Amino acid sequence: MINISHSLAIIFVVALCTIFLRATPFLIFGGRKVVPEWVRYLGNYLPAAIMTTLVFYCLRNIDFLRGNRGMPELIAASLVIILHTWKKNILLTVSVSTICYMIMVQLLFAA
Repeated sequence: MINISHSLAIIFVVALCTIFLRATPFLIFGGRKVVPEWVRYLGNYLPAAIMTTLVFYCLRNIDFLRGNRGMPELIAASLVIILHTWKKNILLTVSVSTICYMIMVQLLFAA
């Protein structure tokens, strides 16, 4: 069983890492008005690359030859695309698609 001091130590370390990661760009670039070209390049291309990697990672274990053939995953992924294209609200997109996926897995496609 975890005691309170252990929990507080974990919270402290996580908070310290978060503060460090958020302060690092300000420490590196200081008060410069112009951001270096390579940083702008990374800012333009990394979000799409990271999202693509996450999609492939999340859908990597779908077995199209057994069980429900990945239907809950594919329906939820399609719902993400449709909702985000329509509403452009990430909170709505993630919450609705997650709830729909969980309902499908627990009720509709239960093994």
